Amino acid sequence: MSLLRESIHGQWSSRWAFILAATGSAVGLGNIWKFPYIAGENGGGAFVIVYLLCIVAIGVPIMIAEVMIGRHGRQSPINTMRSIAIGEGKSSYWQILGWSGVLAGFLILSYYSVIAGWGLAYIFRSGSGVFDGVTSDGAASIFNGLVGSPESLIAWHSVFMLMTMMVVSRGVRGGLEKAVRYLMPTLFVLLIVLVGYAMNSGAFDQGVKFLFAADFSKISANSVLIAMGHAFFTLSLGMGAIMVYGSYLPKDTSIAKTAFIVAGADTVVALMAGLAIFPIVFANQLEPGAGPGLIFQTLPIAFGHMPGGAFFGTLFFILLVFAAWTSSISLIEPAVAWLVENKNMSRQRACFWTGLATWFMGLGTVFSFNIWSDVKFFDKTFFDLLDYLTSNIMLPLGGLAIAVFAAWTMNTVTTRSELAMVNERSFKLWRFLVRYVTPVAVIIVFLNVVGLLDFT
Repeated sequence: MSLLRESIHGQWSSRWAFILAATGSAVGLGNIWKFPYIAGENGGGAFVIVYLLCIVAIGVPIMIAEVMIGRHGRQSPINTMRSIAIGEGKSSYWQILGWSGVLAGFLILSYYSVIAGWGLAYIFRSGSGVFDGVTSDGAASIFNGLVGSPESLIAWHSVFMLMTMMVVSRGVRGGLEKAVRYLMPTLFVLLIVLVGYAMNSGAFDQGVKFLFAADFSKISANSVLIAMGHAFFTLSLGMGAIMVYGSYLPKDTSIAKTAFIVAGADTVVALMAGLAIFPIVFANQLEPGAGPGLIFQTLPIAFGHMPGGAFFGTLFFILLVFAAWTSSISLIEPAVAWLVENKNMSRQRACFWTGLATWFMGLGTVFSFNIWSDVKFFDKTFFDLLDYLTSNIMLPLGGLAIAVFAAWTMNTVTTRSELAMVNERSFKLWRFLVRYVTPVAVIIVFLNVVGLLDFT
């Protein structure tokens, strides 16, 4: 079966457009708080070394495979998996992998939009001086007041979904590419400004030590598993986003080089976020291990007690929303692309219906923090269940299936031609990693997160 060699949705104007878009997809809320936190708690620089090795051995090989599959199929993930499988003489049931990715992106965006809405709300709270002189109890009261109000959460959730739909409805070059061309450089500038601000906080050395001082005594089997899991999840793998972005990639672009650049940029953003956050945390004698609460309950206290805190606090929450925005447009794109291809919809109409369905699903997350807080599914709130299902089950299984499909189902001639690696040894190394190392690592991470293995 012949495959489409040009996507009906268009393509990126250049490799750098794809790099900005893929980096935007990878950079999200987790980069701003999770990576710096887990690095500091698991050996600092020692953990960073382990994490970078995991990126090279696990994350990048799967990313290369996913981009390659996307570019070879030139369609939505569902149609790409079906057409390639049939073209290789394999079962069309491989399209289930595409469906899984599209569904995962849909479910993730439904709650991601709600959390991003918190960031939108905090931009205005910080800018209006609400946090000036705020106490710990005051910060907690402000946060609880926000999440305890279904009306407020629905309003901010709606605004963020409209922002996302506005970009995606305009197409690949007119919407996605144009957005990331402005959003990603702005995100980096905001990070640089905030790092510069943190350098004058009086505790920059302490923040650097927290992140980079290599304490190998803190490295355990569990630390390695945390690094492996984060290396996989941070690159937006297994949710269809990277595959559909790959379908818009020009043919003459090196997939391997591009994947390494995206992985490197994603890691740099995470480290810069740590350098921006933790000096401020230490300068104000706050708890660096506060997790998600660090952003919405701890940092506002710091910003409320420092010169220029309202301004820089506002910049921080703008940064947070920008990171979420660049991720959200990639999460909804696979579903929109499928509707355009299969249901003869215009992009605008497909975006409207997909966005509306995502918004409606997001109401479950909104209510999880207030009127449904006591409603449990398998001992989890609606939000916790979606987060667990997508992050711990759907994404790792999707990544595993991508590795298996690329290395064991697609023939060597096809993959060699698509990747066009000049060095044959580089191709053989990638094929070895994606055939043997990556699947085993993903299986171990999966068994650990679902509780079938325990290395603590």
